[in-house]
Amino acid sequence: MPKVKVPRKSTSVDMTAMTDVAFLLLTFFMLATQFKPDEPVQVNAPSSVAEVPLPDVDIMTITIANDGRVFFAMEGQQYKEQLINKMGELKQIKFTPEEVKSFSLMSSFGVPLSQLKQLLALKVDERGQFKQNGIPADSLNNELADWVWQSRLVNNNVRVAIKGDQETNYPVVKQVISTLQEKKVNRFNFITNLTTESAE
Repeated sequence: MPKVKVPRKSTSVDMTAMTDVAFLLLTFFMLATQFKPDEPVQVNAPSSVAEVPLPDVDIMTITIANDGRVFFAMEGQQYKEQLINKMGELKQIKFTPEEVKSFSLMSSFGVPLSQLKQLLALKVDERGQFKQNGIPADSLNNELADWVWQSRLVNNNVRVAIKGDQETNYPVVKQVISTLQEKKVNRFNFITNLTTESAE
């Protein structure tokens, strides 16, 4: 008796719909992702069990490196443009529109105001090699106080966060806190690494 041939069905699957979904997801994640900006100094923050998240907007960050250098950052491109113009007026330094734009795109900096033009003149990839000695925050020349005060004039809703290295000397942290209190900033956050309490 002859064998009956079973007709073969096509095993090809139309992948058009799945490809469309994959590209839509890829496009969404590419557009929605915010990359962490390069910071001029790496800080190893102390550990804490606190779980209070910082807001994504209206935040001013004062970073203290392990060698005591102080860095400043502020969120909001339009606020940063106003801030540098106000600091220029205060210190009688004229910033060009290109320098203002460059400052508004910069994440964090740690140079005296007299060196800021030199930093802004560099390309983004060259700034990593520029030695930033920190913003003066001592009692003789406290430029940090000016940055804090002018930032609050530009954005009255700004919240202050201090991100200090766990190896930072206490007197530097104390000086930064004293600067904030002199400018009537009595509420601020400390940025720490999250850790879990060990069970006994």
